[in-house]
Amino acid sequence: MNRRKAREYALRMLFQHDFAGDRSGLEFRENSLPDKKATGDLREFARELVAGTLKHLEEIDAVVQEAADNWKMERMAAVDRNILRCAVYEILYRNDIPAAVTINEALEIAKKYSSLEASSFINGLLDKIAHIHGQSK
Repeated sequence: MNRRKAREYALRMLFQHDFAGDRSGLEFRENSLPDKKATGDLREFARELVAGTLKHLEEIDAVVQEAADNWKMERMAAVDRNILRCAVYEILYRNDIPAAVTINEALEIAKKYSSLEASSFINGLLDKIAHIHGQSK
């Protein structure tokens, strides 16, 4: 299974959810995955990321906001905000994934989907959050 691909799918779903402004919840839909050949494990991991992130969205946003000293969540680029949300979910709730792996994956995804400056911004915030929550690299 390619977990990075699953994280990218989760990012797309979270971005869609964020863009639509729907706070009632977004169900993971099998047909929303761009790769129809995605394996069951890949789909399941993406589903877990989306569901877990949305379930804990208020807490995750509070953690990000606390770490982002001079940034408001709504002023962050939507892609960056959702990369952060998904990664913070992993750091806080997925003890089976080392924080260093989560941070590295978030940075690679940021390099692919966001600006060049975004990866250093995301790295700084995630590193701070991991240290605060005892999941340091």
